[in-house]
Amino acid sequence: MQFSSYSVGDEFYYGAVHEQGMIALNSAFPEWPTLFDAVKANGLAALENAAQGQPATHTAFQYEMVLPNAQRILCVGVNFPDRNAEYKDGSELPKYMSLFPRFASGFTGHKQNLIRPPENQTLDYEGEMAIVIGKGGRRIAQADAYDHIAALTVCNEGTIRDWVRHAKFNVTQGKNWDKSAAMGPWLVPFKEAAQIDDARIITTVNGEVRQDDTLSRMMFPIRRQIEYISTFMTLQPGDIIITGTPTGAGARFDPPRYLVPGDVVSVNVNGVGTLINGVEDET
Repeated sequence: MQFSSYSVGDEFYYGAVHEQGMIALNSAFPEWPTLFDAVKANGLAALENAAQGQPATHTAFQYEMVLPNAQRILCVGVNFPDRNAEYKDGSELPKYMSLFPRFASGFTGHKQNLIRPPENQTLDYEGEMAIVIGKGGRRIAQADAYDHIAALTVCNEGTIRDWVRHAKFNVTQGKNWDKSAAMGPWLVPFKEAAQIDDARIITTVNGEVRQDDTLSRMMFPIRRQIEYISTFMTLQPGDIIITGTPTGAGARFDPPRYLVPGDVVSVNVNGVGTLINGVEDET
């Protein structure tokens, strides 16, 4: 079963995905006003039980960023061997992972457009899988890391490339333009290791495959990500880790192939889902 955040007009809901639409669950769990609150309370199993056998309550709706009130989002950068080679700086594989923060305001939902700002037109795509923490902890061992995951989702970690080069030591300003990225369409509860260990990311732009790789080739696997991050900060339920993108982003073509209005980007992670977004200019 999958769970989404969505809207109908000016009303916001969360619920279970149904073949005919959505099953709203807000009213059944007033103590959890958002999907984020349900995750924090370890409530996905309760949501699943409540949705069993229920009819769709909404057949017309708009997907929203799957956890629009997420409080902490960390991204792992340059996490595939071919991505490291793209930099052409002669560096060996890094000893430690690169991390940077993103904020929920930078994301939109499935089938909504990524927004290209007027200040810069180097909007790029990065297909990734994201994990949502369900059980908090500090100094989590790799052997125990999967026990701390509540759910999986798909991310297009859109980037304004020129703005990641504005400063010497960070990329934050290029990674947080409003609605420059997307996350969704839904959360898939995490139940077995194969959901991660056998996962494959395929990103297409206008039907052309641009990225295609497996999570098994990550330089820093998800177990290591959880171990490392939880060393310096206590992970909390609802935290999101965006785990890394394969080679093939638009910036690495010669000349670069950045996104333009009218493009359609699709990111598929097998067993999780497909996230689709168009592109438009900010008005």
